[in-house]
Amino acid sequence: MTVKQLSLPELADACTDLGIRNVGLWREPVRAHGLEATAELVRDAGLTVTTLCRGGFLTAIGTKERARALEDNRRAVDEAATLGTDTLVLVSGGLPAGSKDLRGARERIADALAELGPYAERHGVRLAIEPLHPMFASDRCVVSTLAQALDIAERFPAHQVGVTVDTYHVWWDDTAPAQIARAGSRIHTFQLADWTTPLPHGVLNGRGQIGEGAVDMREWKGYVEAAGYTGAIEVEIFNEDLWARDGREVLSQTASRFLQHAIQPPDAP
Repeated sequence: MTVKQLSLPELADACTDLGIRNVGLWREPVRAHGLEATAELVRDAGLTVTTLCRGGFLTAIGTKERARALEDNRRAVDEAATLGTDTLVLVSGGLPAGSKDLRGARERIADALAELGPYAERHGVRLAIEPLHPMFASDRCVVSTLAQALDIAERFPAHQVGVTVDTYHVWWDDTAPAQIARAGSRIHTFQLADWTTPLPHGVLNGRGQIGEGAVDMREWKGYVEAAGYTGAIEVEIFNEDLWARDGREVLSQTASRFLQHAIQPPDAP
C-alpha cells in the first residue's frame, strides 16, 4: 500500500532490484491482477508474502450482513493460503448504522472469530486483529487499543488469533508497551508508519514517512523483540503525496529510511 501506484508486476520488479525479499499485499490489487497470477508472480520473483490485508468488518447486526461478512472472510483466508502467507490482518469494523453499542460490536467480532479461527487454522492461516487509532472507532474499527484486541484474541488459541502492532495506531497509548509484552506469541505482524503533525491529508491518508514524525521506531521495535517477535517488519504508509511520486523512488526511500530509523544504531552514518 505504501507504493500502491505500482502495479504488482512493477512492484515485484522494484523489490527484486532493491533486494527486498518480503512484501505485504492487499486484496484489491491481488484481485485486479488475479489471485493465481499474483501467487505465481511472487513465487517467480522470490518474494515472501508476509501478510494479506484485509479481512474483518465483523460488527454487523443483521443475519444476512453477518453471513456475507463471514463468507468474505473465508474467501480472504483462502486467498492468503493461495498466496503462501500465514497471516490475514483483520480490521474489525465500525459501529453499525444507528448503533452506539461499542461493547456489543466487540462481542460480535468474538462471535465471528469463533467460526473463522478454526477455518483459518485448517488452511494454515492466522488471524491478526489490528487495533486502529480511536478516531476510527465509529466507522472503521471498534477495536482501538492493544488491550481491547488482546481481550478478544485471548479467547482463542494463539495460533488461531493474535494481533497486529502498527506504530501509527498505538504510539500514543502509554499502556501499549505492557500490552505488547502481554501479547507475546500473539504478535502476528508488526508495522511501521510515522505520525506527523499536522496530518497532511486527514487521518486515513495522513501517515508519515518513517523518521518524519513523532514515533521512535527503534523503541517500538525493541518492545516487540523483547516480547519474542522475530517475524518480518512491514512498512505501511497511506499518504497521498507519496502516491503521487514515482513508486520506485518511494520504495527506495522507504527502504533507506527503514534502515536508518529502525535498524541501524542512532549514531550510524
